[in-house]
Formats: sequence, C-alpha cells, structure tokens
Amino acid sequence: MTNAAHGGRLVNRQSFGKDTSEIKKTVAIDRVALSDLELIANGTYSPLTGFLDEENYHSVVETMHLKNGLAWTIPITLPVSEQTAGAVSAGDKVKLSYNGEIYGILDVTEKFRPDKEKEAARVYLTTDPEHPGVRRLFSRGPINLAGPVELIRRSPRPAEFARDYLDPAETRRLFTEKGWRTIVGFQTRNPIHRAHEHIQKTALETVDGLFINPLVGETKADDIPAGIRMRSYHVLIDNYYVKERTALAVFPAAMRYAGPREAVFHAICRKNFGCTHFIVGRDHAGVKDYYGPYDAQKIFAHFTRKELDIQTLFFENSYYCTKCGGMASNKTCPHDSSFHVALSGTKVRAMLRAGVRPPETFSRPEVVDVLIEGLNRKQTANADHQEV
Repeated sequence: MTNAAHGGRLVNRQSFGKDTSEIKKTVAIDRVALSDLELIANGTYSPLTGFLDEENYHSVVETMHLKNGLAWTIPITLPVSEQTAGAVSAGDKVKLSYNGEIYGILDVTEKFRPDKEKEAARVYLTTDPEHPGVRRLFSRGPINLAGPVELIRRSPRPAEFARDYLDPAETRRLFTEKGWRTIVGFQTRNPIHRAHEHIQKTALETVDGLFINPLVGETKADDIPAGIRMRSYHVLIDNYYVKERTALAVFPAAMRYAGPREAVFHAICRKNFGCTHFIVGRDHAGVKDYYGPYDAQKIFAHFTRKELDIQTLFFENSYYCTKCGGMASNKTCPHDSSFHVALSGTKVRAMLRAGVRPPETFSRPEVVDVLIEGLNRKQTANADHQEV
C-alpha cells in the first residue's frame, strides 16, 4: 500500500515518439527546464501537468499553495529570453529543444513577467546573488511561458547509472512487489556517511522499506559528481544494508538549495514516488549559513498532516561519539564536542580531493575508496583536457 499521489492522481504526460512535424515553432530550454519537463511528465511533480501560469506562480511564491489550495512550495516555471517570448503567443503549440534535440511539446496558455526579487525573497529567503539558487534564478530568462506539456523523448541517461532511473509508476510497482506497505524516503546530494546511515537505519526500524533517492540533476560545481556518488551508494548498500529492505533510484531534479521550502517540495516528490514517510535531517537542502540548522523541519508546522499526507521523521545532527563508542546525537549523547567525530561537507570534499581519508568512524572505508578513486580520475581527466 504505497501512498496516494499528491492531489490524488499520478500524472502521466509521456507521449514517446509523437510526431511533431506539424509544429513549426521551437523554444530552446536549459538543463533545469529539461529535468522539470521530464519530472512533470512522469508524475514526480504530480499534480502539475505543465509549467505554472501566472496565477499559480504568485500563489506558490506567496502562500506555498497552488490556487486550488493544494500545498506546493517551489515555482516550476519555464523562463525564456525576451526575444524567444516575443516570437510565441498564447494558443501556440511549440516544440521544446535542448542542445538541438526535441524532447517535448508545450501548449502555451500564457506568458508573463515574474517578480524575481519577490520570488528570491520568499522562496530562498534571500536576494543575495551569492546564493546558488538565487544566482540561477536571476541568470535565467525574464519571461515565463506557461501551459501543459508532453514529453516525447527522454533525455540521455548516463551509462554508469542508467539502471538507477525509475519513474514513480515503476517505484510504486517495485514497492508492491517487495510487499512494503510503509516506505521511508531519503534525499541526498552528497555521499552517504556514517551519520546518514545511522539516520536511515533508525528510520528503517519503524517501516518496511528504505528508499534511497539521491538527486542527480544540476548541482553546484563543487558538489561530488553524480556518477561518483552513485558508485559510492551501490558499494555502501552492497556491504552494509539488507537488500530486501532497501531500494535505490535517482531523483533527476535540479538542486534549488532553497532550504525549508525545498524540504517540503522533496517530501511531496517522494510521496509521488510512493513513500509514506520522509526523513528531514539537519539543514535539509541548505547551503552555507542562509538557513538555520532546523528551519527545514520547522516549516512543516505550516502544513497539516492531511495537506501533505506523508509522515515526516525529524532527526538531530548525528555523529560518532568516541566516549559512547557509537553513533549518537545531542538527544542521546551527554558528552561534549571534543568526543564527537563530525566533519562539514566542505571539509570532507577537500580531504577527498587531496586523497586524505576521513576516519572510519565518519565514513565507511569502501565508500572512501570509491570517492577518492573517482575524484582522482576526474582531476586527471580535467588536467589532461586543459593540456590539450
């Protein structure tokens, strides 16, 4: 018994192979819009059937709800240039292309100029251009096109983890085949360290299955590349997880770094994948110090359980305590920080790139091996490319 889709029905806007020869206009989209197109079409963004119109856009920005009252926290929009917008009118049907390939169709219902200052302030809680989500927001086109979409072709899937792509309809079937009635989802854009593993396994004690759903869409340049991360997840699951209780599939969305609002958005997307529970840890979807460490948990107080219909599991920051001799948090460990093995993501990435191994109390050795080898190979390839 997986969870019902958000809004009651899992959206399917996939029309693979559809003939577009009679559609004369083409709109080029960016990588973020391409991933949004696919996630609308396969139901991950249910109940959305297309890019938001102006009324829904303002409703989401201002109230964290669609105009019909359904909870929704991140505006899913299609920004284009003034020139592109000038060549398109409401009522047009246009092809959506990325790198010269046609991936979808948009029935244009309207075009409008968004209030990006307000969007940044409300969604990201800052207008600072150094914030990666805000920087992307202002770098995209000034006019939004709106309307329902159809996906006619999937974007290329990296060969190294092509097997890890599952649409919500497929994850729901998988959970049913496994006999899981309760499923906890886990979002990550980082390698899974001992603290994450502790949280996941603690949550798994209360449900039938764990769904590890790493984000592999566009992220910051200094984040660990998706291919390297995916190898690390597989080696961790192979060595330390119960296979019958664990599932892994990618979440091919762009990272917004919108902190609290993105935590709610991530919960809704995992509900659409079929999860009944969702883990929200410390600084979920945060970046630098733009959000308080537990703001992403506090925001859920703005929604009723019925509105979201997914059980959130809130966790404190976890670490290995040398005095306790195991994983702990401030809820369970009475000892001061001198006994705690805790490293920031920035620190860990710097160590890995330098070939320095984090302690085994922080990260499993098999995971460290994959990460160091992968990053070394990437650095070597980048150096070779620069020489050429």
